[in-house]
Amino acid sequence: MILSQLAEIGVEADLLLEPEARDSAAAMAAAAVWIKDRDPEGVAVVVSADHDVPDAVAFRASVNQAVAGARAGRIVTLGVRPTSPSNAYGYIRPSSGEGVQAVLAFVEKPDVATAEIYLSEGYLWNSGNFVVAASVLAAELEAHAPEVLAAARTGLAGAETYGVVQVLGDGFRKAPKISIDYAVMEKTDRASVLPVAFDWSDVGAWDAVLDASPRDVEGNAAFGDVLLIDTANSVVRASSGRRIAAIGVSDLAIVADGDDILVCDLAHSQTVKKAVDQFKIRGSVRSAFTTLAEAQAWYDRWLKTSALPLWWSLGADHERGGFIEALSVIGEPRPAPRRGRVQGRQVFVYTTAGEMGWAGPWKQAAQYGLDYAFRHFQRPDGLFRCLVSVDGAPLDDRAAVYDQAFALLGMAMLHQAGGGGGRDLVAEARRTRAGLESMRYEKGGFRETDDHPFQSNCHMHVLEASLAWAEAGDTTWNELADEIAELSLSTFIDSKGGFLREFFDADWNPAPGDDGRRVEPGHQFEWAWLLARWGKLRGREDAMFVARRLFEHGKRGVDARGVACNALWDDLTVWETESRLWPQTEYLKAALILGEEVDALAAANGLKLYLQTPVSGVWYDKLRADGTFVDEPAPASSFYHIICAVQELTNHQLSQG
Repeated sequence: MILSQLAEIGVEADLLLEPEARDSAAAMAAAAVWIKDRDPEGVAVVVSADHDVPDAVAFRASVNQAVAGARAGRIVTLGVRPTSPSNAYGYIRPSSGEGVQAVLAFVEKPDVATAEIYLSEGYLWNSGNFVVAASVLAAELEAHAPEVLAAARTGLAGAETYGVVQVLGDGFRKAPKISIDYAVMEKTDRASVLPVAFDWSDVGAWDAVLDASPRDVEGNAAFGDVLLIDTANSVVRASSGRRIAAIGVSDLAIVADGDDILVCDLAHSQTVKKAVDQFKIRGSVRSAFTTLAEAQAWYDRWLKTSALPLWWSLGADHERGGFIEALSVIGEPRPAPRRGRVQGRQVFVYTTAGEMGWAGPWKQAAQYGLDYAFRHFQRPDGLFRCLVSVDGAPLDDRAAVYDQAFALLGMAMLHQAGGGGGRDLVAEARRTRAGLESMRYEKGGFRETDDHPFQSNCHMHVLEASLAWAEAGDTTWNELADEIAELSLSTFIDSKGGFLREFFDADWNPAPGDDGRRVEPGHQFEWAWLLARWGKLRGREDAMFVARRLFEHGKRGVDARGVACNALWDDLTVWETESRLWPQTEYLKAALILGEEVDALAAANGLKLYLQTPVSGVWYDKLRADGTFVDEPAPASSFYHIICAVQELTNHQLSQG
């Protein structure tokens, strides 16, 4: 999220991230050591991300004044001159005079009566912002909280670096959880305060949000799809997909955010934390989506604020290039040899993200993956090899039909978005297609390079890539798309049962043994989605009929949770009870394109199970029949499936008006 926002304003920065929150003393200790190692004279300006300071000029002038005090060896906090006897803030008792001065006392949040006394005696609000030389802060931590400083140093020594991002090592987790106020400021003889008079709020409660927001003539601050009738002095906020009407009320905070709804008298804004604590005690189990609008809002938020930033910051190798294979469910990179299909899929993901309105560096990320693919995966014949090492050295020089499809798909999307980095992607795609023609099989279709040379799956993605290139304006791909769609109708789909088979013999008959009996619900759904797309483009009612039949066969593998299993036998009884993530996305896509909203809602709820990980933005890949997930990293290749489903869900909601 930070990298995305930096990219929006064109700013570069180094990011030092904690593996877990250990309060302000540990965070400031790590920052102080980091700065001191790079500049022994460096001064840290420690500010809170959620504060509102409208007058940026006055803020900068105050910080510069505080820096002078910090260079003289003081730990300077900014003390805001109160405008009311607020009980929302802690207070500082300064000595006297102007400029940087000694702190006589820090006091906790008072009641209103005590706050009125503090105002009359010249106390200041404690803003919690600090200006201090890194060497001074490190020395004071050494004197008053050595365990905190030691853990910060250990965390930095064990930090892992990903481009401009450093994640502190596990040693940081041993830091005592204590605020800088208790660890240092109440013990040091260097504590100082600079009185400031600019407008300031820590936006720590909903009454502060109201004060910091633009208001209508009735004193309301409204955000999102909100209707206010006879309502005054209230803050009403509806997240995407939510709608709120407030009638005949005043002095309230009404907030609907995803699954959560808050209704609060603004006079009790400081009590909201108690409700949060109670929910934590009761656990974080969420109710299921009740509407597709609710599901779309949740997925859109998860995608844009968690998954896309995470996989660009930690899922890309910013030193050696390209996208990595996996992240753990707590967001840790898991290096492994790299598959060509992952690069093409991630190019598709980030280009699609731009199409969906993500404000992050989507084009940079997509171009990054494409450049790496051309540099390390493309062979002299224009085809893309299967596998390279972490350092980019070829490990498997074979060219799989499947991998060509995703290279072509990524190129099509980026070309349509106006990218390419100076490459003629139309020409490059035709060059890859010419190489793909050499993989033709004399009895129709393409021959794959893996253990199942005659299969339906690789053809499905060639069809998808061909449709994408046609949509990007190169109509020469329509012929290939039509050829594969017709092949699926005549060969891949069983003429009697109406279900899609996976594997075949050299005559395109069902493969011998269990391979020929394998029926995957996920591929029933995925082909249903593709054939419905193709059928609508070509006006082919027969394709639409087949798509609906495939969808119904796929549902034979869906359980009561709305989760599709991995495989059925060709009598459509369950074969593999384990359920991977990707069939859930295909269930959702197919249900939406075919207008099956009840099934779509079930699929949206089933897919959500996989995304509720310790760190938001990654996923579980395999769900056992007993409801537990396999403990393994999140494969990057699944992101393609997820964003396709979210885009289909978003398009469906847009079509509803």
